[in-house]
Parts: sequence; C-alpha cells; structure tokens
Amino acid sequence: LQDEAVVLDPAIRAEYVNRLSAAGFMRVETTSFVNPTRVPQMADAEAVIANLSEKSLAVSSALVLNERGLERAQDAGIREINYVVVVTDTFSQNNQGFDTVSSLNRWAMIRNRCEADRIKTTLTLAAAFGCPFEGEVSTSHLRSLLIRVADTPPDEICMADTIGVAVPTDVVRRLDLVTEVLPEVRTRLHCHNTRNSGLANAYAGLIWGVGALDSSTGGLGGCPFSISSTGNIPSEDLIYMLERMGYDTGIRLREVIDTASWICGELDREPDGMVVNAGVFPPEVNA
Repeated sequence: LQDEAVVLDPAIRAEYVNRLSAAGFMRVETTSFVNPTRVPQMADAEAVIANLSEKSLAVSSALVLNERGLERAQDAGIREINYVVVVTDTFSQNNQGFDTVSSLNRWAMIRNRCEADRIKTTLTLAAAFGCPFEGEVSTSHLRSLLIRVADTPPDEICMADTIGVAVPTDVVRRLDLVTEVLPEVRTRLHCHNTRNSGLANAYAGLIWGVGALDSSTGGLGGCPFSISSTGNIPSEDLIYMLERMGYDTGIRLREVIDTASWICGELDREPDGMVVNAGVFPPEVNA
C-alpha cells in the first residue's frame, strides 16, 4: 500500500489483513512502523494492529527500520519483524536516509534486541538484483554484505528484486550465494513484476528450493523512493500457478481473487494481476 495515492483508513487496512488470514495465508506483512511523514500510507500502524482478528495478529509481521520502530511493533503485539538493508548507498540514502554500512550497523542492534526478546527476524536485502541509481549489483558486492550479516544472522534472509530487473538465472545465482555464506539461514524471495519476469523468477526460486515467496493481492506494491518500480507478483496468479503444479498452498484462491478486487476498489484502481480478470480454470460452476 505504501506506493498508492489513496491513503486507506486503518480499519480498512486491518480488514484487508483479516480477509487474507481468513483465506488461509499463514504469514502477512501487515504494516510498517516507519515515519508517517515520509510514508503517510503507513500512518497509524498501531490502530491497524488493534483492529486485527486474533488469527490475523498471530500471522502478522511488520517492517521496522530502527529501534524506535521495533519498540512500537513490540508494544503493538508483533512477534515477527522484517528489517530492510538496501544494498547500494544511493538507494539507501533515498529510501532510509543513511548508507548501506550504517543500515547494517542498525540491523545488528535490531537483531540483538530481537534475539533477546524472542522475536523472529527477516533481513531483506533490497535492490539485490539491480539499483535504479547505480545500475548492476555484482555478486561480489552481495557476498561482502552477506559476510557482514553472518556476524548477526537473521532467522530468514530475503533477496529482493525491488525494481523488477531479475531473470531466473539471477535468482539461482543469488540464492546459491546466500547458502554459501549463510547455510543455516532460511531463504525467501521477493519479486517485482516491473518487466513481466516476476512469476518466472518465483518459479526459479521454487525449483531451487527457496523457503518462502513474497506476493501481493492484485499485484499491488512498488517503492515510493525508487524510479519506475511497479508491484509485486500478484498473489492470485502465484497461487493459481502453484495449485495447477500440484502444490497444496492451503489458500482459498476464490477468496484471494475477491479480496484483490475489493482492495483495488478501495484504492480506486484496477488490479494488475491476470487471474483476477481471467478467472480460474476450469471455471467454477456458479462461482
């Protein structure tokens, strides 16, 4: 929601999460405890959490970028956080106001506090496949960052194609790199569909054996501090592909499609996904 022009009321954002958890999602990044003057779409994060169902709160994580954000998340009842390190200095300065090394130093403090308080952690390496300001991101640069992360490893590390430039071979190379440096850490893949390669990249991660895949209903997403960044891979498209491949996701696709249509209506925009418009196959009788 952070890249949308419409700022939704906290009660609507909570209903969004409640619908997703009711449809069967077992992990939802529910909100971001960040500065509301920089990201007004994420204002009143505490009110969102307060309006969640008990089931939704149990599956919720939140994004934090500093210790104050972590404290707010803890006080609200969040037990899993996602911290983002942007891998290039220019993008990091635009996104968070400090360079990559400073972000890693902050991560170390966040991680140590989370370990003491038994809060699960994901560390996302944003722009891990390419930067809108500095261009290509080399594997040697990523390796150097991962080596630093190894001193304070997260429970899970997420490789994020923040601006949607990756292709499947890039996905495999970078996931291989993560397991070379941090073999005990779970992996996650975050794909944007800017250049229509998101599902192909998700498939590459799936075959590789990635632990989790990020997606968003209706293909919502993007980054307000990036250039030409569009949404994540649509949840309904990803679920349709997985189910047709024989995976049991435990998620009710029809409810996800309905949720995608509903939330895009609240945002006064059309969904970017394909399945939400084309429907499932075979067609559901009386659906």
